[in-house]
Amino acid sequence: MKKRSKYRPRRVILDPVSWVISGMKPVSSTSEAVGLKIKNHQALLEVTQGNADRNSVDILIAAMNMAEALYVVNPDLGKQYATEIKAAQDAIYHMARRGVEKGKFLFTGLEMQAINTGMEVHDAQLDTCTIAELETAIKYVYEAIKHRRARTILEAV
Repeated sequence: MKKRSKYRPRRVILDPVSWVISGMKPVSSTSEAVGLKIKNHQALLEVTQGNADRNSVDILIAAMNMAEALYVVNPDLGKQYATEIKAAQDAIYHMARRGVEKGKFLFTGLEMQAINTGMEVHDAQLDTCTIAELETAIKYVYEAIKHRRARTILEAV
């Protein structure tokens, strides 16, 4: 009988010291942080202007999932704002459900307030977190989706 799983070698880090040191740097010191914030706010702007597509909604979902994951990874990164982040996630969820049904992605007034607060929290998290914390948060979100702990907007047919 043939083995089902294939051998997947671990990646080799050629310079482990510089890898650890770069993980301690804040995300705000990298040039990608500014691009990430611009991408998140551009998606939010497209939704508020009524020009949003599925990609814009996916960017907002990813931003709020990362906000949740960052405070799970390090409670100092906004554990006190867990209810605001959850409210922003709920707002995106309900907006996306309506958008799939109606074909237009728009927030209501209360949902807009929730997502603005959630985005402010996420921006503050990106200013203070390290690269290693961000990588761990990405792994947390990936595992949550893989193990079906995330809500689905549109059920697969």
